[in-house]
Amino acid sequence: MSRYAHVIVDLSADALDRLFTYSIPEGMEIVPGQQVAAPFGSRRVEGFVVAVDGECDVEPEKLKPLIGPVRDYPAVLPELMALADWMHERYLCNLVDALRLMIPAEMRGGRVRERMRRRARLLWSAEQAAAFAKDNPRAAKQIELLNLLARGDCETAALNPSALKALREKGAIEIYEAEARRTPLSLRGGESATDFELTPGQRRAAEAIVSAMDAGGGRFLLQGVTGSGKTEVYIRCIRHALERGKGAIVLVPEIALTPQMVNWFHARFGDSAAVMHSGLSAGEKYDEWRRIRFGEARVVVGARSAVFAPMENIGAVIVDEEHENSYRSESRPRYDAREVAWRRAARSGAVLVLGSATPSISSFMRAMPGVRPENQLTLLELNERVAGRPLPEVELVDMRGEFERGNHSVLSGRLKAALGECLGKGEQALLFINRRGHSTFVSCRKCGYVVKCGQCDVSMTYHQAENLLKCHYCGNTLPPPKVCPNCGSAYIKYFGAGTQKVAEEVRRLFPEARIVRMDVDTTREKDAHERILNRFRSGEANVLIGTQMIAKGLDFPNVTLVGAVAADMTLNLPDYRSAERTFQLITQVAGRAGRAGKPGRAIVQTYDPDHYAIKLAAAQDYRAFYRRESAFRKSALYPPFTKIARVIYSAKDEDPAREAARADEARMRAWLDSAGLRPDVVQMKAAEAPISLLRGEHRWQLFLKMYHKGDFDAACAWMQALSDAAPAGVRAELEVNPVNMF
Repeated sequence: MSRYAHVIVDLSADALDRLFTYSIPEGMEIVPGQQVAAPFGSRRVEGFVVAVDGECDVEPEKLKPLIGPVRDYPAVLPELMALADWMHERYLCNLVDALRLMIPAEMRGGRVRERMRRRARLLWSAEQAAAFAKDNPRAAKQIELLNLLARGDCETAALNPSALKALREKGAIEIYEAEARRTPLSLRGGESATDFELTPGQRRAAEAIVSAMDAGGGRFLLQGVTGSGKTEVYIRCIRHALERGKGAIVLVPEIALTPQMVNWFHARFGDSAAVMHSGLSAGEKYDEWRRIRFGEARVVVGARSAVFAPMENIGAVIVDEEHENSYRSESRPRYDAREVAWRRAARSGAVLVLGSATPSISSFMRAMPGVRPENQLTLLELNERVAGRPLPEVELVDMRGEFERGNHSVLSGRLKAALGECLGKGEQALLFINRRGHSTFVSCRKCGYVVKCGQCDVSMTYHQAENLLKCHYCGNTLPPPKVCPNCGSAYIKYFGAGTQKVAEEVRRLFPEARIVRMDVDTTREKDAHERILNRFRSGEANVLIGTQMIAKGLDFPNVTLVGAVAADMTLNLPDYRSAERTFQLITQVAGRAGRAGKPGRAIVQTYDPDHYAIKLAAAQDYRAFYRRESAFRKSALYPPFTKIARVIYSAKDEDPAREAARADEARMRAWLDSAGLRPDVVQMKAAEAPISLLRGEHRWQLFLKMYHKGDFDAACAWMQALSDAAPAGVRAELEVNPVNMF
């Protein structure tokens, strides 16, 4: 009987976003989800089998046969194949782009394989080995090797080659090849741990989630103050899933948080825990993927991409720090891992748990009365820290007064005094500033000239360690000027502060301080996050200075002081979410203090101490902030009360980008009129993007804001069609609810 495979070829192009049919040669076993090699024109390409059929609409003699399977098992499970199809529709991407997310990138093109190692196994009995040792007392190396192999098989690379050869010739041992797992650093060693006794609040939350799991699924928002033990609730839910023969996926927003979370879960679940994130080597990623795929690991912890873990029979999907923007992909497909997690949980009959001390406005609104059932979250609250520990005392410092008193340091007098007191007691401090580098910008004090990137319309940041100016958008570098490029003056000054400058100031004030810095510049190497955090956790360092990667999730029992050096740095960004992000950052970073027996305090430095986001973050009052911010969003018609999409047009010259945006604005207006959607539009216009030059390209945008009652999906599909038809020389990309508005 003839069989045919319908294949998506692994080539990302709009014209190829369709199924191609191949005949399956007699005797070749092919199933949906397999990666296969297939002829494509004059080339050999890989592809994903979407379906296998006994019939086809094409004359069989016109079909080319498949070359063969790349692997003898389906790389994409049926559930993930359906998920890719949903993403294809939901995110307006090519199907192959969604399918690529389901496997490690190195599995495409055969760039990674199982690591095989030669191993030695003892064949002799204990009596034979003992007899040999008695008869050959001078064969010390061979006797030593026999004793070693008696305790278990060993890799031959670590053994004495001459003794190995001699014993092999005697028939005492055999050499074989076996797969050697590449284990991520966070899964090596470590001690097992037992579960803690739950607080009443934790118990109520865990019981609600477990009951929903037994009943076939549910969706929860776990909102708990910092240090309230949300992770322990996650662990109890996962344990229940495992007891029922199910698995769990746990998402964390930053690679920096992954090692700590993995250590906790590995201590509880042993080798059932796996890790997936972009910081793993290709081999580690592949080996962890295969452990999950074949059921050896049933608990997956990882960053955004872990939502695509090849796990069957899922019982729980958990999204920790659900408010974080890092769950949104900024490259195509522009998916939201929280939304994908929602979809996976629903299809699997699993519980979905979104956890945060500072939930996003849109998520908290879903937990309020009046929401449609299909969009609703059940709110679970943890309002107290574990063991009755108090929340940190938060003090606001008005930096305007510091300047007036002649303190030009990046550290206020209060923070200096508190830091000295903290270090004097042998305790640890965490200093947060959400900008890397030394100085924010370099300017001429005579004419006001600011050194900007020639490829982007942004100021360059001074990095003292390399003595370079760097653009944080495109990576362009320049030597710092000795004289002003504009007026020739020598009055060059470095303004603002980043992590390097804070570290420099702490060293100057406290020479005895043992400082580690954590930002993009210090964490480029593999496992750098874990090495830095281990130095701090062990007490080798007593001051941790970093960007937002240290502001959430981390738990260090000896940290009693947190300093937010420039708390309002995100407050004045041109983004409707700036107040929300500021509130979240301050609340989260303050919550790193006082998480064990010692009380903690946080000092928040700001130039705008009366802003509601800063005052309510200091008060740790999420409910009050939600009421204030949601009222503002409603009056200003910002999400979640409306929906936003935009097409970004980029070109080497400004004219083509501007003309494409304006032409599409006219087409969009005509389409909205013909579709009867104009009354549902709040705003629609073509304009320069807030950052008009980025990576050497001029940028314009077509911006759309719509009421919920309008057919937003149809509008986005039309905008995608416009971007697909962009003129030559112009790159157009659709962004739905953009992560950043620049």
